[in-house]
Amino acid sequence: MIDFANGSVFKLSPCSPSDIASSIEPLLIPGERIVSCFKAVRDFVVFTDKRLITVNVQGITGRKRDFTSLPYSRIQAFSVETAGTFDLDAELELWFSGLGKVRLEFRGRADITELGRTLATYVL
Repeated sequence: MIDFANGSVFKLSPCSPSDIASSIEPLLIPGERIVSCFKAVRDFVVFTDKRLITVNVQGITGRKRDFTSLPYSRIQAFSVETAGTFDLDAELELWFSGLGKVRLEFRGRADITELGRTLATYVL
């Protein structure tokens, strides 16, 4: 599992669902769809209409992968911090029942307010 407390692990940038679809589609349940996805150098996160899936790519070849599924139904609260003038990174913090806080950092060009609105749609 990815160490979510270590913000340096995640400097996520938006990516196309087609870039990661082959890795994620076998995990999706019937009717589940990808809403948005973000990628770091090797790791990536996918927001579906039911859950957050994080993928930790391991090893030299990257063939070994750890998939963590975090269902929206377990989110108790979340916080969105937009990018500023000098601090160009945005942050998303999610508090999951039984897991605690999950923190993700996004590069400035990620639309974090839209992501917050999407989360509100599925969580509230």
